[in-house]
Amino acid sequence: MPEQAIPEHYLDGYADALAEVAATGRRLTREELAVRRSLGEQAADAGHGLRALVAAHLAAARAAWPGTPGSADSTLAAVQQAVDAFAEGYERAQRLAVRREEAARREFIDDLLYGRSDLGRLAQRAERFGLRLSRAHAVAVAEGPAAFAEGDPVTRQVERAVLARFDTRSILLTTKNGRLLCIAPGDEDEILTHFAQQASAASDGCRVAVGRPQHGPGGVVQSYEEALATLEMAARLDLDGPLLRAADLLVYPVLARDRQAMADLVSHTLGPLTAARGGPQPLLDTLTAYFDSGCVAAEAARRLALSVRALTYRLERIHKLTGADPSDPAHRYPLQTAVIGARLLDWPAKPL
Repeated sequence: MPEQAIPEHYLDGYADALAEVAATGRRLTREELAVRRSLGEQAADAGHGLRALVAAHLAAARAAWPGTPGSADSTLAAVQQAVDAFAEGYERAQRLAVRREEAARREFIDDLLYGRSDLGRLAQRAERFGLRLSRAHAVAVAEGPAAFAEGDPVTRQVERAVLARFDTRSILLTTKNGRLLCIAPGDEDEILTHFAQQASAASDGCRVAVGRPQHGPGGVVQSYEEALATLEMAARLDLDGPLLRAADLLVYPVLARDRQAMADLVSHTLGPLTAARGGPQPLLDTLTAYFDSGCVAAEAARRLALSVRALTYRLERIHKLTGADPSDPAHRYPLQTAVIGARLLDWPAKPL
């Protein structure tokens, strides 16, 4: 497309100043430089490209080039001053525009994730940032050993890797409370999977949770809150894997919903373990490893750095104290549910 024509008023006073400089050898005055900066800001606000503006100034300088011998050096010095001042004003306006855009983006993200704005207006604002809230969206939240921040090397690395592969107009990456977020269309799961891979690779020990796709302006909030709850659940249960999906872990929120009932189950089923020498924690760890390994004694013993004989002794001790046999399928479900409940309630570290 051809460059937009530069209006002549951006060059007001320029040729006259060059002529006077050529005649006297003086430099541009403070007032003249201030005018050039002001015109540079106005040109930036009007959307004119810096390249075209510089070209217009150079063309004007050529048209007004004086014929006086020996005046070329002072004239070129004035050209340099004028263009530098003009570009300074232009860049100042651009920096201000960037700050305004960043502030508007942060305000939008806060309203989007906390649901504090009118949903209709929120949907209109979302289009400016590439989101169409009428469709379903899902949110992935990455949490690492170190906090993520806007503009830091790890954040930029992940952002470049994601945006280089997928359509940037439908993805929003940002940070919130030290976490890195990716908001993407709910039917494009490969975006969030790739985001999780890149975040894990860029930040050692990073864990990523993905909320379920939800429709409408309030859907982003729901998916975001699901992802946060999944991260919290994963930390309590020490779940393995860099990528955790809320849809795959729905059983845990169900179990935790009735806290009193869960506390009663833990107290009734696992409370007798407090009578063990050394307290309940070693036996609770034994049950956790046993169930996590698919009730395979050899694998559970390996995870605990025990012999199979020592593990078997611990299982027998659990059976004797609780009356529930971990190897008996009839006892396994309530016992495993109680173990999960203990982890959710942080028992025995916290009283029930």
